[in-house]
Amino acid sequence: MKKIIFTFLLFAFAGITYAQKPSLKKSFNTDSGVESNLSSSQDSTKSKRSKANKNEKQKALISEYLIISSTRDTTYVDTTLTINKEYKYNYLRRDNFGLMPFANVGQTYNSLTYSFENTNQLPGFGTKAKHFNYLNADDVNYYHAPTPLTELFFKTAFTQGQQLDAFFTTNTSRQFNLSIGYKGLRSLGFYQNTLSSTGNLRITSSYKTKNKRYVLNTHFTSQDILNEENGGLKEDNIAFFESGDPDFNDRGVLEVNFEDAESLLLGKRFYLNHSYDILQPKDSVSSNKIQLAHIMTLEDKIYTYDQTAANTDYFGDSFQTSNIKDRTELEQFTNQLQLNYSNSIIGNLQFNATHNNYNYGYDKIVVLNNTTIPNRLKGDIVSVGAKYNKQYKGFNLKGEAGLNVSGDFDGNYISGTASYQLNEDVKLSANIKHNSVAPDFNTLLFQSSYKNYNWRNQFDNIKTQKLVFNVQSNKYANLTLDFNTINDYVYFAKNEDDGVKAFQSTSPITYLKVKLQKEIRYKNFALDNTILYQNVKDDSNVLNVPQIVTRNTLYYSNHIFKKAMFLQTGVIFNYFSAYNMDGYDPLIAEFYTQNDQELGAFPRLDFFVNAKIRQTRIYLKAEHFNALFSDPTYYSAPNQPFRDFTIRFGLVWNFFL
Repeated sequence: MKKIIFTFLLFAFAGITYAQKPSLKKSFNTDSGVESNLSSSQDSTKSKRSKANKNEKQKALISEYLIISSTRDTTYVDTTLTINKEYKYNYLRRDNFGLMPFANVGQTYNSLTYSFENTNQLPGFGTKAKHFNYLNADDVNYYHAPTPLTELFFKTAFTQGQQLDAFFTTNTSRQFNLSIGYKGLRSLGFYQNTLSSTGNLRITSSYKTKNKRYVLNTHFTSQDILNEENGGLKEDNIAFFESGDPDFNDRGVLEVNFEDAESLLLGKRFYLNHSYDILQPKDSVSSNKIQLAHIMTLEDKIYTYDQTAANTDYFGDSFQTSNIKDRTELEQFTNQLQLNYSNSIIGNLQFNATHNNYNYGYDKIVVLNNTTIPNRLKGDIVSVGAKYNKQYKGFNLKGEAGLNVSGDFDGNYISGTASYQLNEDVKLSANIKHNSVAPDFNTLLFQSSYKNYNWRNQFDNIKTQKLVFNVQSNKYANLTLDFNTINDYVYFAKNEDDGVKAFQSTSPITYLKVKLQKEIRYKNFALDNTILYQNVKDDSNVLNVPQIVTRNTLYYSNHIFKKAMFLQTGVIFNYFSAYNMDGYDPLIAEFYTQNDQELGAFPRLDFFVNAKIRQTRIYLKAEHFNALFSDPTYYSAPNQPFRDFTIRFGLVWNFFL
């Protein structure tokens, strides 16, 4: 909590100090090549700027504060207040449609839908339940700011804590940018032993030479995600929770399976992405460009599960009766070289080669039931790949492929996308993809003080085929048809010894998703609808999802107080149909398949009032207010109740210095 308060005060002081300056520094050209959809007021500002006295300092346009992704796609800072901003005003700071949060903010999420967008060629670390708030390399952005920029995000949490995301960026020159951000959370929660304490530090820098032939983006991240774990409510307390008895409105009186455990994910990463243009186009006729690029990633992840006393009723037999300290570590070092060629006739073409060194495992071997479980999976993987992009007669064609050519893990993928802008409103696209990759490291090798949680598996690659059709239209609707076929799917499930283990399905799975999004407007009122239909054919019943997931928002928005404030207020309705919801195992930080208990089919109603004053967005929400008059049969996972009614508020505040 002290770290959060200190960070908030530090960034607020920096922002307010700079804000006292009477005018902004003169902005400088970015030559980004980005289309800026400026408002009429911004156009007016540009017109006035041309007439201004040359000696007078000029203010920067908001469209000049650039946000650059890891793939160097560029947008600019957006301080508007829209319904999409309401959807993103949460712990993850992204739209969490299709995710079911647990009772305390900062805990994990149950997945109501799956993507299978993976194009990795190496196994992941695992512990997926701890990674919803983990920033991967592609999640870190870079910046270009004509004047220093600060953003403060604040939101209340659940009992003895707050959530803060503080960010600052500045350009020391036209060529060099620095940024630092920290997202911190502490929330005690209402149930026993559910404390959340997380921190995400990110430091970035960007540099480009004056002739822009050399460009560098680099970042460092340090992340810690700690959760106290209680295993959910005890079976004999489920009836107390669902009874609605006022004596149990204080959720802290309900008994949980254990009160002495916590899980922690630590991650540190250094990332470097730089390129040099060997040949630049001299004019529109000579459009050949040759670029050499290098990407380096060094990342270390550690997952620990600590428990004071062994709980054999929940996890099964243990090697020791107290001081459970399980630790899993992955060190990964990756270097990729790219040769990029672009031509106005041929298009954009890339060839790449990647070397990956991995070291996953433990400090000891385990001998159990005359079986030796090794302590390490380590080695080197060399892979090659290619990418292609071309605009042709209104079509945008993209393709990419990759193949592991040496090492202990086979892996490959190929993907092709074609999109077409039918008219100013309608855009059509289609994508086909195939991927074959080894399952996560923790499904192949895992060690624990609990005997049932020790294994060394030899699984085949998971093979997925994906076909996606997409229609985007503001006038009609946004429609996505997503058809997947999965072979040799790897999943977690309970075995006969009450432990959770990894298994591989022998039957193919077909998975269909149809998503429809449409907003209907009438004057100052709007009804925003997102509806997802899912259908799974799976003889083994290992991939369970609800058939229907829907979010419908009825809201009103308008300027008030002589346009000094923009107000937005409404009601959000969330619902998903009943299904065999996955259970959560805190020891391995994974969700597991279960087919004994159906959960879901309860509505969640949220009432919100949001307002924008200058560059400040204020948020107030009554979450799950229908819990006040409905039966408490709402769960995020088996034995894991969802949140009761609560009121939360916060703000997002930008300083353009």
